[in-house]
Amino acid sequence: QIGYFAQNQAQMLDENLSVFDTIDYVAKGDIRLKIRDILGAFMFGGEASDKKVKVLSGGERSRLAMIKLLLEPVNFLILDEPTNHLDMRSKDVLKEAIKEFDGTVIVVSHDREFLDGLVTKVYEFGGGVVKEHIGGIYDFLQKKKIENLNELQLSVSPTVSAAKKEEPETVSENKLSYEAQKELNKKIRKLEKQIADCEQKIEKLETEIGGVEADMATPEGASDMALYEKHQKLKKELDQTVEEWEAVSMELEEVQGN
Repeated sequence: QIGYFAQNQAQMLDENLSVFDTIDYVAKGDIRLKIRDILGAFMFGGEASDKKVKVLSGGERSRLAMIKLLLEPVNFLILDEPTNHLDMRSKDVLKEAIKEFDGTVIVVSHDREFLDGLVTKVYEFGGGVVKEHIGGIYDFLQKKKIENLNELQLSVSPTVSAAKKEEPETVSENKLSYEAQKELNKKIRKLEKQIADCEQKIEKLETEIGGVEADMATPEGASDMALYEKHQKLKKELDQTVEEWEAVSMELEEVQGN
């Protein structure tokens, strides 16, 4: 029984349903009694479960689409770039959920940190062939003598060109391709750092907001307008940081797809 997570899976959700109802429709049997717990584990606890899908961010939609898929009666999952739009914490939650999944999973991904400790085989597609490598992602990277999956093109290009008759024009093209790839890798590293910085800031802001909300729940805090103003300011900053994170993440996806 195959379950497939497409790159646009998050856009295929019914926008008029709430987070809870989206999952309630697919949950069967005893699992329906644990929907709130499951949503909480995927960071949809409390009032977040009552949000309409149409107001969710890209990352939240991806998380919801993944929960929906994991609750369907399947034993074979195919996940196409499942970490797109997900922050670091969400990736960790998803990774643990996949580890607990009682079946086989094929993951298409360029995210080595996500794949580390998750996969037991790596299939390399390139040059018109598919090669199977037994072991984890870092075993594969070590074998290929590269640091990240974006360097694969660099390691493949000289081999492919060596099989051809090397005219001066071909050498020139290979050199240009190599330099262009170096610049591409440099841009990817810069975007990855921006994403990591945003994720750290998001985590910090969420902690601060949690602290303020705890203070607001006390009898003294309930009437403290300064707390409400601080809460609004932090929420606004969080929304802006999430928007920035999503924009940079989309740019990284586009760069990696070229």
